[in-house]
Amino acid sequence: RYQTVYAKEGESVAAPTAGLHFTNELLEKIREKGVIIAEVFLDVGLGTFRPVQVENLLDHKMHSEKYRVPEETAKIVNEAKEKGNRVIAVGTTSVRTLESAVDESGKLMAAEGNTNIFIYGDYKFKIADAIITNFHLPKSTLIMLISAFGGKEFVFDAYKKAVKEKYRFYSFGDSMFIY
Repeated sequence: RYQTVYAKEGESVAAPTAGLHFTNELLEKIREKGVIIAEVFLDVGLGTFRPVQVENLLDHKMHSEKYRVPEETAKIVNEAKEKGNRVIAVGTTSVRTLESAVDESGKLMAAEGNTNIFIYGDYKFKIADAIITNFHLPKSTLIMLISAFGGKEFVFDAYKKAVKEKYRFYSFGDSMFIY
């Protein structure tokens, strides 16, 4: 039962939690507004929940996970980018998948394989223009990814407000839209 409404396959140890906010009815309303929904696949591993425990981030060994970007998704995303439309990734899982399958010219490639991409600091994102994500655990690679995307100060200010306003955190928590 702990799964997104659009899950189809895979060997994930957990659902991509940002996707838990979507119902079939909400997805239909989004489509009615002209939004094109494209799928990527990443088997979430236990390493996703492992906190970073090294002083120097360069010493952190990122876990490896299987991913796949279908040909149709690469086509949809590349056309959107060419037209100047936004690509909104639902969850850090999707961001990691997209960034693992982008070529040197910034084009998304249909691809599958394993990724151990660790996104933090001043990483230059190539595909996602916005991210829908949950509030993540401190010292996690997930909070580092969204801090790289939205800026550490912005993200930490959002977390302070979330604590003050009693937002729900982690897997069944509230979500945020970062652009």
